[in-house]
Order: sequence, then structure tokens, then C-alpha cells
Amino acid sequence: MYPNSNTMQDERYLRLLSDKFPNAQAVITELINLRAILSLPKGTEHFVSDLHGASLAFIHMIKNASGVVRKKVDEVYGNSLAEEEKRALCALIYYPDERIELIKRYYEAPQPPKGGETEEYKTLFRLNAQISNLPTLRDWYERRLHQVVVIARAVTIKYSRSKVRRLLPQGYEYIISELLHESNMEQKDRQTYYNAIINAIIETGCADQLIIAISYLIHSLTIDKLHIVGDIFDRGPGASKILDVLDTVRDYDIQWGNHDIEWMGAMAGNMALLATVLRVSIRYANIETLEEGYGINLLPLANFAMTVYGDDPCTIWQTKDFENNPRLTRSAQLMAKMHKAISIIQFKLEGQTVLRHPEWHMDHRAVLDKIDYRNGTITIEGKTYPMLDTNLPTIDPEKPYELTKYEEDLMNQLWRSFRKSEKMQRHLRLLYEHGSLYLVRNGFLLYHAAIPLNADGSFTEAEVCGERVSGKALMDRTDEIIRRAYYGEGKEKEDALDYMLYLWEGEFSPLYNKDKMTTFERYFIADKDTWTEIKGAYFTLSDDEQVCAQILKEFGLDPTTGRIINGHVPVRTIKGETPIRANGRRFVIDGGFSKPYQEKTGIAGYTLIYNSHGIQLVEHESFESREQAILSGSDIHSRTLLQDFSGHRIRIQDTDKGKELLGQIRSLEQLLHAYRTGYFRER
Repeated sequence: MYPNSNTMQDERYLRLLSDKFPNAQAVITELINLRAILSLPKGTEHFVSDLHGASLAFIHMIKNASGVVRKKVDEVYGNSLAEEEKRALCALIYYPDERIELIKRYYEAPQPPKGGETEEYKTLFRLNAQISNLPTLRDWYERRLHQVVVIARAVTIKYSRSKVRRLLPQGYEYIISELLHESNMEQKDRQTYYNAIINAIIETGCADQLIIAISYLIHSLTIDKLHIVGDIFDRGPGASKILDVLDTVRDYDIQWGNHDIEWMGAMAGNMALLATVLRVSIRYANIETLEEGYGINLLPLANFAMTVYGDDPCTIWQTKDFENNPRLTRSAQLMAKMHKAISIIQFKLEGQTVLRHPEWHMDHRAVLDKIDYRNGTITIEGKTYPMLDTNLPTIDPEKPYELTKYEEDLMNQLWRSFRKSEKMQRHLRLLYEHGSLYLVRNGFLLYHAAIPLNADGSFTEAEVCGERVSGKALMDRTDEIIRRAYYGEGKEKEDALDYMLYLWEGEFSPLYNKDKMTTFERYFIADKDTWTEIKGAYFTLSDDEQVCAQILKEFGLDPTTGRIINGHVPVRTIKGETPIRANGRRFVIDGGFSKPYQEKTGIAGYTLIYNSHGIQLVEHESFESREQAILSGSDIHSRTLLQDFSGHRIRIQDTDKGKELLGQIRSLEQLLHAYRTGYFRER
């Protein structure tokens, strides 16, 4: 037996490892590589949450790395570049394809037409201030190529050459590597060589491709790891675009939010959540995600609504802000009827589901049997209220939760449309492959909403599909059930798929954690006291440092140095709230990426940045527009709220990745010993 192996399993692993490293020299080369990597500064991690379909702001945030690119330009060039040129350089790095096309049009632009300047000419003329000292397109190429290379050098300095090379586009690896990395030649010869490469790039017509490739390299390396702490979906129209962009990001993860679970359940076949997704989308006039993003055919729902509610004014069912939405001007009445139709179906399907699961103790959310259909009233918690809408032709008072044949056929049609949407099913797989309920990484504990707590701060014990669990065990069990809803089979899969509804609105759901969801009351009852949803104890107790320490310890983190990152609850900065809680032990980074939330928050989102120097919390203002960013270099203006920099540079060896690499080094050292002692034969 090989002396450093404790078990046969160790020896089998080393023999598998020897297939990749067949001799001592191969092992030595890899050991040198791994030890060198451990000494590099850690890559930059970005944490964002509650995107809620705000795709344009999110995409810009990816491109500008939450302000890191502009900061790098300032660090490199200082006062040697004017503000206009810095903005022009940043715009090129953010949107290289579009910016290059605009610049080409500028240099080809004719003199202003007689009789006045066209809008296009005015647009191009606005570029003049940014490139007035570059009389020809060649001059522009030469200057901007030099500049993007300089910024790329500054960004790549903390990465190994092999890692950078893997990110380079095929066919350009050698050229870009030569531009990025210093040569051993004398300074004068090196500059001559460098200039010769730049000139050759321009003369061979490759400048566009090189600028684009280097800009995308900057994007990739300024965000080494991206964490989405929940809620990609709902409110804004661009959730599908966000997931398309994430699919191109090199390294990212998602901690599911309640709105993600709502959509994941619908995509997987929970009919109550499918109806919920439709209702929420229509209520907030956000059907673009369904129709344009995923190709869902809503015509059957429109036909159903017109047939059943054609004469109903549906006054209380108008979509949010429909008066100010030009897309709804003509269709407001139809949308209101569709809104009512799918809402009634949702209440029926929710009732069916909660009555199937008495262990949830949610019978109070089956509300349709509590209506007095003759008198138009409903009794909630022992008190009777008049209903705002009593025209309910599809509800049989004797069987209030039973779908009509027309409703059943409609839901089957809609489910077929969901199931046949290739993009929707691809995005569902992506959400499962890159997602989890929580994540522990580099001293941070990430989860979207809550760890259910009792009033005394102890962990709430709750039943999750037959098991009573609390704390970390509750999160692990819930994660398992969410996966079973997609990957499982038979009755277990059906129960898990049902449980997705509980996660959306259940009292002890770590994604909701309120006593009830009062959707029905908000539609049908004028008394706003019935709308109250009481938050779980977590949402007040988690601002206490000792409670956060208890949670961190539960998940295996050092309670004195670990930190919690949440989203879910918008931080109302306009009311003096702060994202920094529990004396810095917890960060709440829901700042309102989506415009509908910005009236509450007063800002347009947060990014938490963790790089080799420490932690920064950045607060963002609203994103103007993609067009203005391309044309004039307008950016998301950001303000740093917190800089918690450590006294020493954080290296890869200090991170979770470093621990993995140290484990690999130990195994390779064992393999090297086996080769050198003759226990394994070299090949």
C-alpha cells in the first residue's frame, strides 16, 4: 500500500489523477502553476439582487462592472485625459460594436443638408467634442486601440496568463497576448514592436474585431464572479433578456427569490403558479416577458375573457398605471377582463392546492367557499365585508374551487404554450443548474429573504414535505424539495411541485415568511385592514448583531467575521433606511433596480463588491438609456456607501477557491511521492 494513503479509495483517486498527470514532470508543472495561482490577488465578486426584469440597467451594470471600469480609467489616466475623452473611452468599452458603428458614420457624415440639419446629423455632430483632436478614422483607431489595451493590461494584471488566454477569442489569442503582456526587449525596441502590431491591425482591417474582443475581455475580468441574490422576474419586462445575458457570463450563481420560485413553479407545471404568473404580468402591464420573451400565446386567454366578461366593465381590474402606459391605451379594457379572468382561475387553483395539503395549515387561504354569493359578502376571520365585485359567473357556489370546462381547456392550452417554449424550458434548466436556495462563499452567507425565526430568536421548526426541520436543515430540505419539483418522479414530484405554491406564499417559507398573502382581499375588500400581511420575526430580529451571529454560526461561518447578504425587502433610503444592518454583519441590497420600486427606495439599486482590497457597497442612480450611453457616454452614476478594506491584499489562497486548490496540491504531492518512490510507474 502507498504509505501516504489511508484507504483504498485514496489510491484509486490517485490512479485516476495519474491519467491526467502521467509522470513526475507533469505533476511538478501543475504544482508550480497552482502555487503561483494561490499567490495572485483574488478576483472581484459582485453581488446584486432584486433585478425584477430591469434588463437595460442590469446589462449596463455588467458592462461597466458597477463603476469599476470607469474607476480603472480614472486610476490609469488621472488628469491626462479630459472628461469627454474618458466618457468616450468608457462608452467604447461598454458598447464596442454599437460605438464603432456610430464612429464610422461620423467620419463618413456629409456636411449639413441645405435647409437645416437632420436629426441624424445632430446626433453624429454631438460626437465632435469627444473626437475633435482625431481628424481621421485611422487616428481614432490608433488612439482607441492604445487606450483599450492599456485598460485591459490594468484589469488583467491580477490574473494568470493562462486564464486570460482562455478568455480570448479564437484566432486573436496571439495578437492580444502580445499587446497585453510586457516583452523582454529594450524599451525603444518594445515600443517599436508594439506600434508595428497596432499599425498592422489597422492596415489589415482587423481593428474593429480587436477592439470588440479586448472590450469583452475587460467585461469578463472586471467581474470575476457574479452573484444574483434573487428575484430576476416580475415587474419589469426584461427577465428573459437578463437570463439570456447571464447565459453568456463566465461565472455566476443565483440564490432563488420568491418571484423566481413563482416562475420556476409555473414553468415546471404548477397550475396555480402558472395562473399567478399570468395575473401578476397582466396586473403590472408586463406581458412582454411572456409574449416577446418566451413566445407565450395569450390569445386563448383574451378570447376567454371577452366571452365570459364581455359586458363586465371590470372597473377594479384595471392594470397598474394603465393611464400612463401608451401601449395599453387601446387595450386597457381587454387587459382588465383578462386580469379578472385569470385571477378567478388562480383563486380556484390555489384553493384546490391548499385543501390538498392540510399539513400546510393554510385553509384560511381557500377563500371562495367563504363568500355569500346571494348577498355579495365574504367572511374573513369572523368578520363579514361587502365585496367590490360580485359578478362571478364562472364560480359554482356549491363547488367554488372547480374549474369550468372552458377554464380547464384554457389552462391546458396555456400550459402547452409554456411547455413548448424552448427558451422558457432552457431558462428553467439554467435556473436549476446555477441556482440554489442559499450559498456560503468566502465568509458570506447569501439567501434572498429569511431564515424563519421564533419571537425569542430561536430557529422556527416547520414541516417541509413530511420532515420537521429548522435553521440550516430547513434551508437544505427546502432546496431538496425545489429540485425534486423539477427532477423528481411520481407522487414525490407532484407533492414537491405543489410545495412551490407554499414557498410563494406560506408563513414559514424562507422565501416569504409572512402570516398570509392577502391578494384576494386587495381585489375584493375595501377595508385595508384586511390587506395586512404580518412579517415573520426574522425581519425585525435580523437587525440584531447577536441574531446574525447565531445564523452565521448555524451555517458554519465565523460569527465575528462572517456576513449575511439579503435582498427581498426594498431599502427605503428616502426614509433614512440603510442597507448596512446589525453593525455591518448583514447587508440588504434590494435598492430598486426596477423602476416601479424606485419611488419607494429613492435610488436604482445596490452592488456589493468584494475584491482583493476588501468590501465596497455601491449605490446606483437611475440608468438614463442605452442609446445615451452609446452616444454620449452617459453612465450609471454611483456613490460608494461603504469601504471596508483589509490591511493586507486578499490572495486566492485566502478564499474558498484557495482551499480547493490546496486540496489539489496535497493530492498532487502524494502522486509525486508515488512516482518518486516507484509505487506508481511513470508513463
